Amino acid sequence: MSSKTTATFTPQLGVEAYIRLQTLVQMISMIPGIPGGRVNPRQAKMLMKQLGYKELEDVEEVIIRTAEKELVIRAPSVAEMNVQGQQMYQVVGTAEEMARGEGGVAFPEEDVQLVAERAGVSPEEARRALEECGGEPAEAIIMLMKG
Repeated sequence: MSSKTTATFTPQLGVEAYIRLQTLVQMISMIPGIPGGRVNPRQAKMLMKQLGYKELEDVEEVIIRTAEKELVIRAPSVAEMNVQGQQMYQVVGTAEEMARGEGGVAFPEEDVQLVAERAGVSPEEARRALEECGGEPAEAIIMLMKG
Protein backbone atom coordinates (compact mmCIF):
# COMPACT_ATOMS: atom_id res chain seq x y z
CA MET A 1 0.00 0.00 0.00
CA SER A 2 1.40 3.38 -1.01
CA SER A 3 0.64 6.62 0.78
CA LYS A 4 1.11 10.04 -0.72
CA THR A 5 2.21 12.93 1.43
CA THR A 6 1.48 16.48 0.33
CA ALA A 7 1.78 20.02 1.56
CA THR A 8 -0.97 22.54 0.98
CA PHE A 9 -0.21 25.62 -1.12
CA THR A 10 -1.42 28.92 0.27
CA PRO A 11 -0.78 32.36 -1.26
CA GLN A 12 0.94 33.45 1.97
CA LEU A 13 3.43 30.59 1.62
CA GLY A 14 4.73 31.55 -1.83
CA VAL A 15 5.64 29.21 -4.67
CA GLU A 16 9.32 28.64 -3.81
CA ALA A 17 8.55 28.02 -0.13
CA TYR A 18 5.77 25.63 -1.14
CA ILE A 19 8.11 23.64 -3.39
CA ARG A 20 10.71 23.51 -0.62
CA LEU A 21 8.13 22.43 1.93
CA GLN A 22 6.71 19.77 -0.40
CA THR A 23 10.21 18.35 -0.99
CA LEU A 24 10.94 18.39 2.72
CA VAL A 25 7.64 16.66 3.50
CA GLN A 26 8.58 13.92 1.03
CA MET A 27 12.04 13.56 2.60
CA ILE A 28 10.60 13.50 6.13
CA SER A 29 8.07 10.85 5.15
CA MET A 30 11.01 8.50 4.51
CA ILE A 31 12.35 8.86 8.06
CA PRO A 32 11.65 5.74 10.13
CA GLY A 33 9.19 6.26 12.96
CA ILE A 34 6.78 8.54 11.14
CA PRO A 35 3.56 6.49 11.08
CA GLY A 36 2.42 5.78 7.55
CA GLY A 37 4.81 8.43 6.28
CA ARG A 38 2.08 11.05 6.72
CA VAL A 39 3.12 14.54 7.74
CA ASN A 40 1.04 17.68 7.56
CA PRO A 41 2.71 21.04 6.80
CA ARG A 42 2.55 22.16 10.45
CA GLN A 43 4.32 18.98 11.56
CA ALA A 44 6.84 19.48 8.75
CA LYS A 45 7.64 22.99 9.97
CA MET A 46 8.17 21.70 13.51
CA LEU A 47 10.44 18.94 12.20
CA MET A 48 12.35 21.50 10.13
CA LYS A 49 13.13 23.34 13.33
CA GLN A 50 14.19 20.12 15.09
CA LEU A 51 16.41 19.15 12.15
CA GLY A 52 18.18 22.51 12.23
CA TYR A 53 16.87 23.34 8.76
CA LYS A 54 18.45 26.60 7.62
CA GLU A 55 18.89 28.49 4.39
CA LEU A 56 22.46 29.13 3.24
CA GLU A 57 22.89 32.75 2.16
CA ASP A 58 24.81 34.16 -0.83
CA VAL A 59 25.41 30.82 -2.60
CA GLU A 60 26.80 31.64 -6.04
CA GLU A 61 26.82 28.17 -7.63
CA VAL A 62 26.72 24.45 -6.93
CA ILE A 63 28.73 22.05 -9.09
CA ILE A 64 28.07 18.31 -9.27
CA ARG A 65 30.91 16.48 -11.07
CA THR A 66 30.79 13.04 -12.61
CA ALA A 67 33.43 11.37 -14.75
CA GLU A 68 31.76 12.55 -17.98
CA LYS A 69 30.00 15.80 -17.11
CA GLU A 70 29.36 18.59 -14.65
CA LEU A 71 26.02 19.99 -13.59
CA VAL A 72 26.39 23.67 -12.74
CA ILE A 73 23.56 25.32 -10.82
CA ARG A 74 24.02 29.09 -10.73
CA ALA A 75 22.38 31.27 -8.04
CA PRO A 76 20.66 28.30 -6.36
CA SER A 77 18.60 28.27 -3.20
CA VAL A 78 20.40 25.96 -0.78
CA ALA A 79 19.14 24.65 2.54
CA GLU A 80 21.04 22.58 5.10
CA MET A 81 19.73 20.16 7.71
CA ASN A 82 20.88 17.29 9.91
CA VAL A 83 18.98 14.01 9.53
CA GLN A 84 20.00 11.08 11.69
CA GLY A 85 23.52 12.45 12.10
CA GLN A 86 24.00 13.11 8.36
CA GLN A 87 24.28 16.63 6.94
CA MET A 88 21.84 16.98 4.05
CA TYR A 89 21.71 19.79 1.51
CA GLN A 90 18.70 20.67 -0.60
CA VAL A 91 19.54 22.54 -3.80
CA VAL A 92 16.88 24.25 -5.91
CA GLY A 93 17.75 25.83 -9.25
CA THR A 94 18.26 25.21 -12.94
CA ALA A 95 21.21 23.01 -13.86
CA GLU A 96 23.39 23.61 -16.89
CA GLU A 97 25.02 20.42 -18.14
CA MET A 98 28.65 20.70 -19.19
CA ALA A 99 30.79 17.97 -20.76
CA ARG A 100 34.19 17.36 -19.19
CA GLY A 101 37.30 17.21 -21.34
CA GLU A 102 40.25 14.89 -20.78
CA GLY A 103 41.96 17.50 -18.63
CA GLY A 104 38.92 17.69 -16.37
CA VAL A 105 37.90 21.08 -17.79
CA ALA A 106 34.16 21.47 -18.36
CA PHE A 107 32.51 23.00 -21.41
CA PRO A 108 28.80 23.52 -22.03
CA GLU A 109 27.49 20.54 -23.97
CA GLU A 110 25.97 23.05 -26.43
CA ASP A 111 29.49 24.35 -27.23
CA VAL A 112 30.76 20.82 -27.86
CA GLN A 113 27.82 20.09 -30.17
CA LEU A 114 28.20 23.42 -31.97
CA VAL A 115 31.92 22.88 -32.64
CA ALA A 116 31.34 19.27 -33.74
CA GLU A 117 28.54 20.23 -36.15
CA ARG A 118 30.19 23.32 -37.64
CA ALA A 119 33.61 21.71 -38.07
CA GLY A 120 32.22 18.33 -39.10
CA VAL A 121 34.11 16.39 -36.40
CA SER A 122 33.24 14.02 -33.57
CA PRO A 123 32.32 15.35 -30.12
CA GLU A 124 35.63 14.00 -28.76
CA GLU A 125 37.60 16.01 -31.35
CA ALA A 126 35.46 19.06 -30.56
CA ARG A 127 36.28 18.71 -26.82
CA ARG A 128 40.02 18.46 -27.56
CA ALA A 129 39.83 21.56 -29.75
CA LEU A 130 37.91 23.45 -27.06
CA GLU A 131 40.58 22.49 -24.52
CA GLU A 132 43.34 23.75 -26.82
CA CYS A 133 41.46 27.00 -27.45
CA GLY A 134 40.62 27.75 -23.82
CA GLY A 135 36.93 26.95 -24.24
CA GLU A 136 36.35 29.41 -27.10
CA PRO A 137 33.99 27.75 -29.64
CA ALA A 138 34.78 30.13 -32.52
CA GLU A 139 38.53 29.57 -32.18
CA ALA A 140 38.01 25.80 -31.90
CA ILE A 141 35.93 25.75 -35.11
CA ILE A 142 38.50 27.81 -37.03
CA MET A 143 41.34 25.62 -35.78
CA LEU A 144 39.54 22.41 -36.79
CA MET A 145 38.56 23.77 -40.21
CA LYS A 146 42.15 24.83 -40.96
CA GLY A 147 43.68 21.61 -39.74
